[in-house]
Amino acid sequence: MRSELAYTAALVSYIGAAGAVWNHNDYLYSPTPDEIPNPDTTGLQWEDAFARASDFVSQLTTEEKVGLVSGADGPCVGNIGPIDRLNFTGLCIQNGPLALEQGTYSSVFPAGITIAATWDKNVAYERGNQMAAEFRGKGSQVVLGPVAGPLGRSGLGGRNWEGFSPDPYLTGQLFTETIVGIQDRGVQACAKHFIGNEQETQRQASKNEDGTTIESVSSNIDDRTMHELYLWPFQQAVKAGVASVMCSYNRLNQTYGCQNSKALNGLLKGELGFQGYVMSDWGATHSGAFAINAGEDMDMPGTASFGPVFFNQNLIQSVKNGSVSMDRLDDMCRRIMTPYFHLNQGKGFPAMDPVNKELNALLFSSPDNYEYNYTYGPVANVDVRGDHGAKIRQQAANGVVLLKNTNNTLPLKSPKQIAVFGNDAGDFTNGMSVFYFNGVGNYEYGVLAAGGGSGSGLFTYVVSPLEAIKQRAGFQDKTLVQYVLNNSAIIEENSPYLQALLPSSPDVCLVFLKSWATEGEDRTTLHLDWNGDEVVEKIASRCPNTVVVTHSSGINILPWADNPNVTAILAAHLPGQEAGNSIVDVLWGDVNPSGHLPYTIAKQQSDYSFAPIQNSTDLQHTDDPTAWQADFKEGVLIDYRHFDYYNKAVQYEFGYGLSYTTFSIGEDLSITPLFTGDLSSLPADAKVIPGGNPNLWEALYSISCTVKNTGEVPGAAVPQLYLNIPTDETQEVSAVNVLRGFEKVHLQPGESRKVTFDLTRRDISHWDVARQQWAIPSGEMQAHVGFSSRDFRVTGAFNPMQ
Repeated sequence: MRSELAYTAALVSYIGAAGAVWNHNDYLYSPTPDEIPNPDTTGLQWEDAFARASDFVSQLTTEEKVGLVSGADGPCVGNIGPIDRLNFTGLCIQNGPLALEQGTYSSVFPAGITIAATWDKNVAYERGNQMAAEFRGKGSQVVLGPVAGPLGRSGLGGRNWEGFSPDPYLTGQLFTETIVGIQDRGVQACAKHFIGNEQETQRQASKNEDGTTIESVSSNIDDRTMHELYLWPFQQAVKAGVASVMCSYNRLNQTYGCQNSKALNGLLKGELGFQGYVMSDWGATHSGAFAINAGEDMDMPGTASFGPVFFNQNLIQSVKNGSVSMDRLDDMCRRIMTPYFHLNQGKGFPAMDPVNKELNALLFSSPDNYEYNYTYGPVANVDVRGDHGAKIRQQAANGVVLLKNTNNTLPLKSPKQIAVFGNDAGDFTNGMSVFYFNGVGNYEYGVLAAGGGSGSGLFTYVVSPLEAIKQRAGFQDKTLVQYVLNNSAIIEENSPYLQALLPSSPDVCLVFLKSWATEGEDRTTLHLDWNGDEVVEKIASRCPNTVVVTHSSGINILPWADNPNVTAILAAHLPGQEAGNSIVDVLWGDVNPSGHLPYTIAKQQSDYSFAPIQNSTDLQHTDDPTAWQADFKEGVLIDYRHFDYYNKAVQYEFGYGLSYTTFSIGEDLSITPLFTGDLSSLPADAKVIPGGNPNLWEALYSISCTVKNTGEVPGAAVPQLYLNIPTDETQEVSAVNVLRGFEKVHLQPGESRKVTFDLTRRDISHWDVARQQWAIPSGEMQAHVGFSSRDFRVTGAFNPMQ
């Protein structure tokens, strides 16, 4: 039997970056320790709910316990059947991270990448809370989101847009705020996908021409990189009390994520003290007893439509033959029921919208086939949107990043002749749903308001940029709005469309372009789709005031960024249903842009070669079942860490973003220790609580400075704190600087405000592989505060170990 993970050998291995030796053999099967046992939950910090869950579980039969951990056919994306005799109506589990995917009369919110670009913890909380209100109103107890995996190792990742940022600190903060916002509404959040789920290509097993099973890609990650990058935001989620964690499709160091006892029992439940339940991704379960003993608590969807069924009746047999103990089954049930009672979901929770039956039947199974009798509310198509449209408009506008603004082109100043170009400017032509990657999907025409796949949503409406521009410009003052939305027509040689539209230069040419991404496949390029670069060059050659707006799933290479006729560039990401209104608010200055890049835009795509998507061309005809290997050789050096370490020029750096006003940071930087006496390198031993050793979260330093609006209009600054943490003798490579604080500060012209960043022990530590602890290194640390990763305005230093 395969053991938990070839991880022990990898503990002492390090990365191939900057001359260190990567040994792929450390990540292959070899004699490994016995499977790590599942730590039973004790309900830490949920004691009252744990007692209620324990009492509930004590009343269940074996068959009822198995039903509680096994997915079933039903009206939701995932279903746990009811137990009528105990008045338990079951669990309705629904996608997803930006909308109630199967929800009629529900909202489509900005994507995670857009929220990351806001750099605003309050916006992240607000969005999570409003989404949860809609899930609750439709009778769904569990939101399948938010996302911190993929983190965004490669800009080509097909699902990066569902999450936040390749920086673990930025992701950790926004991930956590989203979770708290969701659960404050009494709805369970599900943090996903755990862990190393960094590509869609070969994310699930396939069969070659001979019928041989070719296993999912293995993400081979060393121990330090695991802790400092990919585990970092999940540690914060556990500390915040997230109800559930979804294990991922990929293998991790050769063992499937949902049966990887090192990852689930060792890291998540052991080291991090997770008290909730581990839910499988849909079809990510590959075994019964083995997966359960390795830490998986709930199988989803648990039906034959997604492949073999490993729980349900098979689990009953496993309990009878002793391969799964009754104690383990009880622990699974307590883990599932404790968050349910903690969030009081058994009291006054709305019944499911009856329309769930119809929507689910389109995708999965007929209500006539349901084993359980689910409880529905009296009215179908419940409208749960409230005033969320106005909030979505604000959230999306806050996530717009102004990358270029030559001669204060923006905000627009009552232009009389406006030309609009690009296939992203208009309304949808293939319908309003990008529901699943095999549905309407990769559409050419229409504003890109969300990505594709299970993380998308069913639009009730969408506001296109063109329609919003028409409304904003108005016609009573004889403003002329003309447009060409066909990219092929625009780039046609001697295009008659351009000749007719541009006999002379309009006041402004607004070009709207996009980059599609979806679950199930990775992007093939970081350039704009549908000949977007050619569109910009063509328009800019005829229009000296060309403003480019991109709606994109993430990173785009912008080879025309330095073209002098491209006077302004805005990255608007995936804004949700109010797409047009939110961008028009920024273009006309009703909203002062305050977004900042949550990733780095390089000069050319090859500059990102440090984190490639595993090449499918070389492996598509393989006979080797374990051929798919993704070696994370770059270690901790992803995104801006890579560019800084190798001192590479970039187009726009991580954290960058312009405003219609200007800001300064005063020279009054202060660094104040919050501890007395000497500081130890390692945290004192303590009982693990959710989030790990509680001493890791002790604030050790406070760093403060003053931010001032030096311009003439109100605006929001985002001061950012970066630390240069010394490399100790156990590490050959460390990032030059790492983000360790940020705040969004709204200021009137001339207004100043003091901003304070608190640093915890974890914030100023490296993961020490040999000692298996977070350790503060010796030596001086530099603290930089500025407005991006390459725009530092003030610097100080401190030495924690002196």
